[in-house]
Amino acid sequence: MNYFIHPLSDVQSKAIGDGTRIWQFAVILPQAIIGRNCNICSHCLIENRVVIGDNVTVKSGVQLWDGLTIGNDVFIGPNVTFTNDRYPISGNKHYEQLDTLVHNNVSIGGGATILPGIVIGAYAVVGAGAVVTKDVPEYATVVGNPAKILKISKPSDET
Repeated sequence: MNYFIHPLSDVQSKAIGDGTRIWQFAVILPQAIIGRNCNICSHCLIENRVVIGDNVTVKSGVQLWDGLTIGNDVFIGPNVTFTNDRYPISGNKHYEQLDTLVHNNVSIGGGATILPGIVIGAYAVVGAGAVVTKDVPEYATVVGNPAKILKISKPSDET
């Protein structure tokens, strides 16, 4: 047990990597998996079927719903909204849950909304407040509502 859990949080999961810090008022359900050296800030909720890689920062006010997988070295800004039901209806127990995948080295700016079933490619940047309605290619920067590609910045192969 080489991680920190603030005494005012409710952490039910035992699958927490070394060096991870979980701050006050976070709620983490029993089947969630959190990698090494993560920082889960205050007022976050992480459901059961969530997998978080290593070196991930989840800022305050973020809810990570069932079906979300987050790669390594990802930044999730404050109040980012993830969803897992394309057509939510109150009390519908038979909805189709859509999984979302955030690849390695992604940055998601504060207040962005990620619709269900989305794949965000490696090294992508989602601008603050963007509403992501379709997959984001690797190395892309997307902004706006709906999010559109501003640029794609693949590293040069030249030496």
